[in-house]
Amino acid sequence: MPKQTVLFVCVHNAGRSQIAAAYLDAMTDETVEVLSAGSAPASEINPMVVAAMAEEGIDLAAAQPKILETEAVKQSDIVITMGCGDACPIFPGKQYLDWAVDDPAQQSIEATRKIRDHIKARVQGLVTQLTANNG
Repeated sequence: MPKQTVLFVCVHNAGRSQIAAAYLDAMTDETVEVLSAGSAPASEINPMVVAAMAEEGIDLAAAQPKILETEAVKQSDIVITMGCGDACPIFPGKQYLDWAVDDPAQQSIEATRKIRDHIKARVQGLVTQLTANNG
C-alpha cells in the first residue's frame, strides 16, 4: 500500500494547519505522512490552539511553525489550504482542497474550540477518503 502524503497550509502555520495536521496524525497510521506549513509563519503556535488541542489529549506545545517550501508541495499527494490565498504553488497531479475555516488568531478559547471541532470533522472526512483510496 503506497504511503500518501498530506500537506496542510495556512498563513502562519500557528493554528489551523497545526490543528489539522495533529488530528490527521492521530487518526491515521504509518500509511499517511502528515506535513504542515505556512506562507508567512508566526514565531510560535497560537497559545489558544495549544490549550484547545490539549483538551483533546494532543500536545502541540513543542510544535514550531514552518515556512511553506516548494519541495513539501512537490512530495505531497494532497494539499489542503486554509486561507493562504495563492501562496501555494500548483503542480500537476496533486489533489488540492481549500477548506474555508476561520482563523483562530486573536480568538477566545471558546471560538478556538469551535474552529478546532470544525477542523476535526473535516479531517475525519479526509480520513474516510484516504481509507477508501487505500482500500
